[in-house]
Amino acid sequence: MWERIAYQPTLFPDLTTEFPSTRYQGSKAKLVEWIWTQIADLRFTTCLDAFGGTGVVSHRLKRAGKQVVYNDLLRFNYHIGQALIENSQTRLSPEDVDWLLQTHSGITYPHFIQEHFSDIYFLDEENAWIDQTITNIRRLTDPYKYALAFFALCQACIIKRPYNLFHRKNLYMRLAEVERSFGNKTTWDKPFDYWFSTFVAEANRAVFDNGRVNQAWNSDAVDVPGEYDLVYIDTPYISKHGVAVDYLAFYHFLEGLTMYDEWDKHVDFKSKHLRLQPQPSEWTDTKRIHRAFDRLFRRFQDSILVVSYRSDGIPSETELVSLLKRYKSHIRVEHFGQYKYVLSTNSKSREILLIGT
Repeated sequence: MWERIAYQPTLFPDLTTEFPSTRYQGSKAKLVEWIWTQIADLRFTTCLDAFGGTGVVSHRLKRAGKQVVYNDLLRFNYHIGQALIENSQTRLSPEDVDWLLQTHSGITYPHFIQEHFSDIYFLDEENAWIDQTITNIRRLTDPYKYALAFFALCQACIIKRPYNLFHRKNLYMRLAEVERSFGNKTTWDKPFDYWFSTFVAEANRAVFDNGRVNQAWNSDAVDVPGEYDLVYIDTPYISKHGVAVDYLAFYHFLEGLTMYDEWDKHVDFKSKHLRLQPQPSEWTDTKRIHRAFDRLFRRFQDSILVVSYRSDGIPSETELVSLLKRYKSHIRVEHFGQYKYVLSTNSKSREILLIGT
C-alpha cells in the first residue's frame, strides 16, 4: 500500500534552539520537527541515523528519549556525533577554551596549512591560527572534549567561507571591495577566536543525558553493527540532471583536519583548491545508486525504514517506493511542500519522507 499525504507546516523555528546553529549543505535543521511529527507515533526505542551529517535528527531522537546510534562515513562528521550524541555530560570549560587558544612553549607547532593553503580559503594569519589550534586540540586526551573542540573548529572554518563550502579557491570573494548581493562580510571578518568560542558555547548547550547509552560510528552505513527498531536514512542527493551532492568534495578541508599528520598523502595537488583525492561512491553514481538503496533496505529490512528525500531525485520517488516495497508491506509518503535549501535554484523540488513499516 502506498499513501501520498500532502503537508505544508510552518518551520517550527522555536523547537531546534537546543541544537547548535548549522550552515551545513542539506541540513535538516529546519525540517527536523516536521520529520519528528511524522514518526512520533511509531513504536520504537532503538534507532540508527545512518547518514548522520550535522546530527540534528539524531539529537532530536535523543531528546525524545530514544537510544540513538549516529553514523557517518566522514570522520569530521563522526566527531559531531561523538560530541553531541554519544557524549552525555562532558563540556569544555572556560579554562579549556583559554588553553586551546594560546600558544604553548612546550608544543612544536607544524605549519602544514600555512605552507600549502595560502591564498586559497583563509588569510595567512588565519591559516596560522588553524595550524596552532588543531595542534592544541590534538593534545586533548578526553575524547569528548576533543570532539567538542573539533566541532567548534569546523564550524568556525565553515562560517568564514563564502557559500560555507570548500569547493573552490575563492578567498578573493571575501577580500573584494565591491557591493555584495550575498554573504556577510561582517561574519567573515570576525576573528577565529570569536567564532571558536561561540561554537564551543553552542555545543556545550547541546550536551545532555537522556538516560540511554548512545553511540557514534564512523562506517559505511550497511556495515554498522546491530539491529534497530528504526533506521533513518538521509543519503547524498542526486538531482534529476545527474548532479550529485558530494560531501567529501564540499568539506574536504575539514576531513583533512582529521588526518593532519598524513594530510599531504591524501591531497590532490593537481587541483587548484587542494581537495582530497576523490573517492568514488555508489551514493553519487547514477549507475549504482539504485543498487545502493536496495542493499541498504535489505540490510535493515527488519527495521522501520524512514527515508528523507527530494521529490525530483535519482532514483525517482516512484522508483524509491518500488524499492521499498520489496521489503515493506506498508509505505507512507509525506510531502513537506515547497521547502528550498540555501543555494538551491530548484523551486519545484519538494522535501518528502518515505516511511516503510
